[in-house]
Amino acid sequence: MELMIKGDNRQIARDSLFLLADLRVDGIEGEHRIKVRNLSARGMMGEGVVRVVPGAFVSVNIRNVGWVDGSVAWVQDSRFGVAFRDDIDPKLARVPIGSGENATPRHARGHRRPMTGGGLRKI
Repeated sequence: MELMIKGDNRQIARDSLFLLADLRVDGIEGEHRIKVRNLSARGMMGEGVVRVVPGAFVSVNIRNVGWVDGSVAWVQDSRFGVAFRDDIDPKLARVPIGSGENATPRHARGHRRPMTGGGLRKI
């Protein structure tokens, strides 16, 4: 099964962002925490200490998207490109966690710890 996308995909619209994700690499045990530097419907640029090679099959768990299969398209130092097997909606990754219709706005949430002593904390 060939997952590499043929041709030059640098003209595809990318969404620059900073997002943490988990990466599984075929042949390497466990999940590895990576930084997603940019994201498009067809792929992403990641950065991390995990050593990948071009052509390696990977799965990446992207916030609000889930696990996405793909293959490593290129590697440069600690950065690498992943071509996804199936297109995704990259805008989903930008939606804050807990921002659905029923989410309580931050300003309406109660304090996590009750304040004592007139609202000031002694140091």
